[in-house]
Amino acid sequence: MPEIVLTATSDLTGDQRMQRIAAALSEMGYGVLLLGRVLPDSEPLSNRAYKQKRLKCFFRKGKLFYLEFQLRLFFFLLFQRHDLGWAADLDTVLPHWLLKKLEGKPWVYDAHEYFTEVPELRGRPFTKRVWAFVANLCIPDCCSAVTVGEALAEVLSGRYGRPFYVLRNLPVLNGGKEGGDETPGSLVRKTIPEKPVLLYQGALNEGRGLPELLQAVKALPEVELWLAGRGDLSVALRQMVEEEGLNERVRFFGHLPPERLSDLTKTATLGLDLLDASSLNYYYSLSNKSMDYLRAALPSVEMDFPEYRRLHEQWGVYVLLPDLEVSHIVETIRSLLADERRYAQLSEKAARAALALNWEREQKVLQDVLKNCMTHV
Repeated sequence: MPEIVLTATSDLTGDQRMQRIAAALSEMGYGVLLLGRVLPDSEPLSNRAYKQKRLKCFFRKGKLFYLEFQLRLFFFLLFQRHDLGWAADLDTVLPHWLLKKLEGKPWVYDAHEYFTEVPELRGRPFTKRVWAFVANLCIPDCCSAVTVGEALAEVLSGRYGRPFYVLRNLPVLNGGKEGGDETPGSLVRKTIPEKPVLLYQGALNEGRGLPELLQAVKALPEVELWLAGRGDLSVALRQMVEEEGLNERVRFFGHLPPERLSDLTKTATLGLDLLDASSLNYYYSLSNKSMDYLRAALPSVEMDFPEYRRLHEQWGVYVLLPDLEVSHIVETIRSLLADERRYAQLSEKAARAALALNWEREQKVLQDVLKNCMTHV
């Protein structure tokens, strides 16, 4: 069977999407190497059915990091036997594009986000033009393209003039029963405890509504807030918690491996997924956390953006938030936690939706994604 190399700039330990894709391809009989980068605080890689490797870079961020990583990745791929490349996001495509030009190696583009519209490029016109150039040069040249949701697939297809398959990063069902209308046996209808716990899992970065969330928690003295993740705002958020006197009600868990994060999610009362609509990347997103909340039968507050609205219209599983106004966040949380019946219904609907919205079904899309590429291998 063909050898496939999947490339990402993550350190792989928390990259559930790439781990799931690598596992699925391995189960399909392909030889798989998942390639990322190692960071100073990276945890050891777990044993998997496929090979894993992390490149070590001297620079950790900025232009020099991206330049260094492109060079290291290109020369690694040049001497690594493989038949097909799989590029996770725009920051790994150039080496694959070059190898296709030099050796005819086909490659897949996997857009985890709307890369040219991420908040980090706001106010940086030159850097944004560089990434737009890379996208316009490389994306039309891949053998297949895939992304995380229907709304983003439509946008990217229109922008780059090629079809994008939809491969959502859905949770693994863990051998549970698929389909049907029954609630999974391991998931029961949740109730509201005396001390409700709000959970935010994911990167603590700009545009995630986190300062607004802390202000909302200040106005909700009956709740605790758990933050499971790390990012550029980690230090600033801790300072804000200290200044606002929220130390007793806000807990920082840092980065957690998927197993521990799953256990933590199941014990929470309400999941939070707050995003700034001014970022088109966020507006067209379908976050991992929104799916993980469903798997835990956990009611959650999501933004009234296309993908979340689409899922809510189909399954009735979310509380949709119009914007990041602190007063709206407070009222949305307060009204849900005061309505035991509505809360229980959302929990049960989330459990039902999780039966259908699972990786075991979604991964079948991989066969279509690879179909166009295998004719060139």
